[in-house]
Amino acid sequence: MADDRPVPLDEYPVHQVPLSMKHVATGDRNAYDRCIFHVLDHAGRALLILGLGVYPNLGVIDAYATLRTGETLHAIRASDALGEDRMRLTVGPLHIDVQQPLRRLRLTCADDHLAYDLTWTAAFPALWEPHHLQRRGDRLTLEGRRFVQAGTVEGLIRAGGEEFRVSPRDWTGTRDRSWGVRPVPGEDGGRLATDHPAEGFHWIWCPVRFEDRFLMVVVQEDADGHRSLNDATLVRPGHRDRQLGWPRAEIGYRSGTRHPERAVIHLGDSREPQELEVEVLASSPLAVGAGYPPADDWQHGTWRGPGWVDRRTYDMKAPHPLAAYGVTDHSARFRLDGRTGHGIFEHGSFGRHDPSGFTGFDSSAP
Repeated sequence: MADDRPVPLDEYPVHQVPLSMKHVATGDRNAYDRCIFHVLDHAGRALLILGLGVYPNLGVIDAYATLRTGETLHAIRASDALGEDRMRLTVGPLHIDVQQPLRRLRLTCADDHLAYDLTWTAAFPALWEPHHLQRRGDRLTLEGRRFVQAGTVEGLIRAGGEEFRVSPRDWTGTRDRSWGVRPVPGEDGGRLATDHPAEGFHWIWCPVRFEDRFLMVVVQEDADGHRSLNDATLVRPGHRDRQLGWPRAEIGYRSGTRHPERAVIHLGDSREPQELEVEVLASSPLAVGAGYPPADDWQHGTWRGPGWVDRRTYDMKAPHPLAAYGVTDHSARFRLDGRTGHGIFEHGSFGRHDPSGFTGFDSSAP
């Protein structure tokens, strides 16, 4: 019999619906609430990605961290039964401490396989991303609310016999918080999925920190180039956020793949065009180690029982087969209006995409 007594968070005046804070307003199994952090050095030596998620209707809390250094990817993943204390962001050895909301967080992992102790400090206010909706036929499959933020990071990372001293001068941090409904493994799409097959998907998500400004670009396109998500916003403290029009990307792919090596994103309008130059430094496919689809060894929200912890080391010398069908996060150096910045060029392109000349899932750059 389920225990439905009040939980500690019910003490606070934060309720949105007449339910305990133990529950969410929707009964959809795919309800989620999670975060992702990127910590990258400006020379491309290391890219740390970590996150934590709660799946209240599945009774799961999980977390992960991956570190790409050279041709090696270190990964640690942990999953547990969701308890009553939603303020305790800990799964196995992975922990997030919100020291000052929207301003300062401490990120730690105490494990011999991959360890870090980092203080993440915001450099700019958090920025709302566009409301994200996705349907298959008439069924809502994804509805997410997200904010993004860039900042500085300081601390230490250890893995594979290497140690990285993280300083605000030579490292950048970005983060994303999202909640809503999105697909979690374990559900059969049934006849609806058969009748509405996915032809293609093209995605760019790009938070960039410059010394005095923050830029966010996000684009999602269908197979024919129709945009279901579109935004480019420049944040400068003391100024009104500036919208930079309809971003248009020219991506230089490695021959025979859809792996981007460089890109130019055209911003602004005909009166004041701007070009964001992208130089890829290090790459980490989210389907490898981090639990994003179509990962075949673990995905977010899946029940692994109490106290599950898994450690992996991946050899990235050869292309991983799953990377071609999922999103990859690239640490990158950016240039805009004579300024140099650093951040993430997150990109995924699979299936047909007419604007890029890709004709199907087996199509790649010449």
